[in-house]
Amino acid sequence: MESELAAQQIGLRFTQFLILKKLAKLGPMSASELARAVELDGGAMTRQLDQLEAKGLLRRTPHEQDRRALRIELTAAGDALWQQMTPCNDRVLEAAQRSLSAIEREQLHDYLERVLYALRDKS
Repeated sequence: MESELAAQQIGLRFTQFLILKKLAKLGPMSASELARAVELDGGAMTRQLDQLEAKGLLRRTPHEQDRRALRIELTAAGDALWQQMTPCNDRVLEAAQRSLSAIEREQLHDYLERVLYALRDKS
């Protein structure tokens, strides 16, 4: 993915791509929710958010119900960049699965979902 982003002259690393992708797909969320979604610790998330905010791609806004908390959301520039990156994501996924039939792709997706679910299951 980083090679594809570099080829398109998008100056982001994979982790930053994931952060924008989660915000684009799931909408505004707290920094801790976002950190869990992309599997980063708090310190690493803060550094990434600082960098993305400095690029004008996201902003921290006050939480509607909890005045102590902040919500992270994409800016218009962040959303536009996500729209630009979506074809990159599609090309990488297509290349990674090129040798699989449609049935094999479905099976792979099912297996990976079950593994992810098992890893996230705390009980």
